[in-house]
Amino acid sequence: MAETRQWRLASRPVGEPTHDDFELVTVDRPEPDTGEVLVKTLYQSVDPYMRGRMRDAESYAEPWDVGDPMKANVVGEVLESNSGRFAEGDIVTGDLLWAEHVAADANELQRVNPDHGPISTALGVLGMPGVTAYWGTTDVADPHPGDTVVVSAAAGAVGSVVGQLARLAGARVVGTAGSEAKVEWLTEDLGFDAAINYKETDDLSTAVDDACPDGVDVYFDNVGGPITDAVWPRLNVDARVAICGQIALYNETEVPTGPRKLAKLIESRATVEGLLVSDYQPRWGEALERLSTFIRNGDVQYRENVVDGFENAPDAFLGLFEGENIGKQVVKVAEYED
Repeated sequence: MAETRQWRLASRPVGEPTHDDFELVTVDRPEPDTGEVLVKTLYQSVDPYMRGRMRDAESYAEPWDVGDPMKANVVGEVLESNSGRFAEGDIVTGDLLWAEHVAADANELQRVNPDHGPISTALGVLGMPGVTAYWGTTDVADPHPGDTVVVSAAAGAVGSVVGQLARLAGARVVGTAGSEAKVEWLTEDLGFDAAINYKETDDLSTAVDDACPDGVDVYFDNVGGPITDAVWPRLNVDARVAICGQIALYNETEVPTGPRKLAKLIESRATVEGLLVSDYQPRWGEALERLSTFIRNGDVQYRENVVDGFENAPDAFLGLFEGENIGKQVVKVAEYED
């Protein structure tokens, strides 16, 4: 039989994951059953939320068992089809295994239209991160003209789109990022009004004060930790806080005791709301239509950091916690021949 490779969870990380937590294995290439298609992976996503799936703990995403294949959002080509939904050669996306080939239920896949842009964008600005940013901004954060909006991890796949959407809504936008290259991209290319390099800032509180002299009306939080601690005291009356991610805490072996800053909510009467993109599944197409229009008009820009080679998928994932990527981090698994 033909063979393929897949990545499995070798062990549960303690603290920050290492290469020892991943195992690359060779297995028989699967055959699609009735209602399934055989997908050849072209691009694979890596995302911070996957760290939670490596824990043996209940969360919004089901944890992986040690020894099981890991999963990710994938863009791939249909090689064989036992379903009327897709034909050989179709480009599809779905939550599939970290594998070069996967037999997948056709009902759990969505078609990707290559005419809308590079197919890899179905994992980024025209995929889960973009939809998260769209609904997180328009439905949860709800920026108004004249608001000051702070976005943490602003140079990431979600934060970069959030900031641009807030700017389109007429807000003043401030981002935090971890390098001067990211700060430059945010301010010079994406139109952010200010950006803070948190790695080069000795006093985050003062930096937030300087960047937000009129306080903070909207905080879109992808990070948590010290950055959120610095923003929290600057929340204005009726501020909105959208909690999207907490990457600063994902590798902690013990979650810091808290929260200790809730008294600020009494003063500010701020609204704090968590968001999961899966709640917006029925409106996914609406977000993609709006985002694709913004991209065609030049109102929203994006970047991708492409790591070449399936064998380098763990490196791409681990790089997220080092802040190596600008924009969406994806793994190129195979060539796409249009």
